[in-house]
Parts: sequence; C-alpha cells; structure tokens
Amino acid sequence: MKKINKVVTAILASALAVSFLASCGGNKGSAKGTVRYLNFKPEVTEIYQELAAAYEKETGIKVIVETAANNSYESTLTSKMATKEAPTLFQINGPRGYANWKDYCADLSNTKLYSHLSDKSLAITADGKAYGIPYVVEGYGIIYNKAITDKYFALSSKATSYKSMDEINNFAKLKEIADDMQKNAKLLGIKGVFASTSLKAGEDWRWQTHLANLPVYYEFKTNKIDLASDATKKINFQFDKEFKNIFDLYITDSVIPAKQVGVKTVTDSMSEFALEECAMVQNGNWAWGQISGTEGNKVKAENVKYLPIYTGAAGEEKQGLCVGTENFYCINAKASAADQQATADFIYWLYTSEMGKNYVTNKLGFIAPFDTFADNEKPTDPLAVEILNWMAKPGIESVSWNFTLFPSQTFKDNFGSSLLKYAQGSKNWSAVKADVISDWARESAAAE
Repeated sequence: MKKINKVVTAILASALAVSFLASCGGNKGSAKGTVRYLNFKPEVTEIYQELAAAYEKETGIKVIVETAANNSYESTLTSKMATKEAPTLFQINGPRGYANWKDYCADLSNTKLYSHLSDKSLAITADGKAYGIPYVVEGYGIIYNKAITDKYFALSSKATSYKSMDEINNFAKLKEIADDMQKNAKLLGIKGVFASTSLKAGEDWRWQTHLANLPVYYEFKTNKIDLASDATKKINFQFDKEFKNIFDLYITDSVIPAKQVGVKTVTDSMSEFALEECAMVQNGNWAWGQISGTEGNKVKAENVKYLPIYTGAAGEEKQGLCVGTENFYCINAKASAADQQATADFIYWLYTSEMGKNYVTNKLGFIAPFDTFADNEKPTDPLAVEILNWMAKPGIESVSWNFTLFPSQTFKDNFGSSLLKYAQGSKNWSAVKADVISDWARESAAAE
C-alpha cells in the first residue's frame, strides 16, 4: 500500500468526485466517462463482457471488464491501481479490505444504488459514511420444515402454548419448543429436532465458523469495535455462554447421541433433513440443492423456512439471519469525476433496469440485496426467498459476517477440535473458552 500511495494523488479530481457523488446515481447516459471494472470471479467473465456490450449499446458509455486470475485479486488490483488505466470499479472483501484500500474508496452514501440497499447495515461504513456496497449476498440460519413444526403446534399433548413459528423470536422460546418437540419425536415421526452436528474434521465449518460468528458479532457490536482496526486482533469470547446455549441445544435435541458427532458430515445432516428425520438444521441458502437433490427427498419447497440463530443475547428479538458477503463494490476515489459518475450510473443500471436485473438474477445467479427487484425478478429458490424476506422485515437487523475477520484456518480448526472434545465429554467448557481466546491472539499475531 505504501507503493500505491506514492503513485497518483489526483487531489483535484478527488475533490470534484466527492461533489459529484453527493448527487449522482442513475441518469442513464449522464456521464461521459469510461467504466473500468476489475472482476473478481473468472467464472462470470463472459457474462460481464456481455453486460458491458449491452450497456454500451444502450448508453454509449464504454465499459471495460478485466478479470483477475483465481486467488490473485489483491495482487492484480495493486498492480492495476499503479497504472493510468486503474479500475474505476473494484471490490473489497469486508472491513479488512477497506482498511487496505480506504484511500481509494469514494463515499457512496448519497448514491442512488445505496439508497436502494435493503439492509444498510450490510454496507462497509466508516464515520457514518458508506464506502462499500454489497452487490450479492448469502445467508444462513436455522432451516426448519414448516410441515413438521405445524404438526407439533397441532398436538393436543404439547406442553407449550405457542401456535406457530412466528412467535419464536428468542432462545428461551426456541429451547422451550425444541425440548418439547424432542419429547414428542415419535408422535411427530422424527428421530430428533435437529440434524446431526457434523464435527468430523473438515466437516465442522458450520460451527467453528458460521455459529462462531454470532458471539464475535455481538462482542464487536457491544464494544463498538472498529472492524477495520487492530482492535479485532483479540477477543474475550464474552458471549461464550450464548454460544454454548445453542450448541448444547443442537447436540441434545438431536437425531443422534452427542458422542457420535465426530463421524457425521454435512451431507449426513442435510440428508436427515431432506428425509424428514428431523425438523431443523443450521445451514445457508446454498443448501437447497442438497435438500432437493437428496434421493427420496420428502421436503416440499413451500415448507422450507428460516429462523435466526437465537443464542440468548440481549435484544435478539430484533435479530435477523446471518447475512453477508465478501463482495462489495467500491468506486475509485482517485478516478476522474466523469469516470466515477459513469461507474455509479453503470452499477445503478445493473440493479434497476429490466435488462440489468435479468442478468443479475438469471445469468449471474445473485441474491441481490436491493429493493428494486419485483417478486418475479427475484430468485425462486425457497431459501433465497427466505433470505430476502428476512432482510425486508421492518425492525429486524441482519447479523453481519464477522467471520471474515477470524485470524486463520488454524484458529477455526482448533475451535472445531475443541467443540468435538466438549461434545464427547473430554473437555470442559472453561477450557474451550480459554483456548478460543488464546488461539485468536496467537493466530492474529502470527498473521502480521
């Protein structure tokens, strides 16, 4: 970055660009500049080139698409930024990426595309301004089979007073119905409430990364940690009890005894859900293919629903799903004002025009986090639909993907190993917590 900072200052152009971005955002053809996009994913290069040609034909604005090779985006971006043909549109992967490139990230707070972001908490922000706009999202939570939960709510023998999953909005309520459903498993025709907790080595990412995101998210949020700062290089695991709450529920109200978790895979879990051996499973929207593709699948698309991962954290009644991305659009603050405006207009067109939205949904296959998409323009995958529904709920805040800040794969692997030992009874929880804290600090230091 020191080398980059010496290259092009373009102070006057940047000042003009700030003025422009305060009012830009979508008049097709209003810019006379050029768009230069450095694409992150080689697999969609041809689609972006098609888009570029279509946009130029419609507006007369030139869009140049260049693509970085796999696993070389950062190095490619560094070298490109040092040229006269630096990208006007690039991407960062989250707060750490912003920390590296903040001198090149224009303020997008007043752009029209940002105004249409369904959940503005997903944007990369600093000092109250938005510098990175997510252009595709994924989400995860607790997937449940509404046919089975409805069957439970209709039981005359149930010990709870709840009548639908719409009433379940915190951990206490989730535990209450899960425990009672487990007692009524035979009546419900299931082996257990939750699918197997897969803790076989290499199959434990749902817990040491995705579930672990919850306590890290709440710790950073509670302590108002700047996610782009060095303050993220240590944690106190202060929400360990909340993590333990839901983890214990998963391994207790389960289709298998806790001691068997070490031989189970994600495929096993998804198969159990698909065959209606359980009512719930934690996973992301990418899991629908696994469910629907399971031989003998019994779960109907209309019965696939999502519940947030409740852990007992204060205020979680307003918590949504874990929604995030490692894909954020940024506009080069050092590009000319005309090029910045052309770039802002291009991404606005992509997510608001009929042609652009068709490419986004049907060719790029994105879940777009913008309110410009009508129902018939959105993905039809039932889990993707659920992600969008939860993002649109008033008063609900999605849980951001803070696991992008986890210090290393070694940290995650060690955490998974600790969870396995805990589930099997060979490690106590206080030792798990102590190891999480020390491993995070050690791996953060090693990464420097």
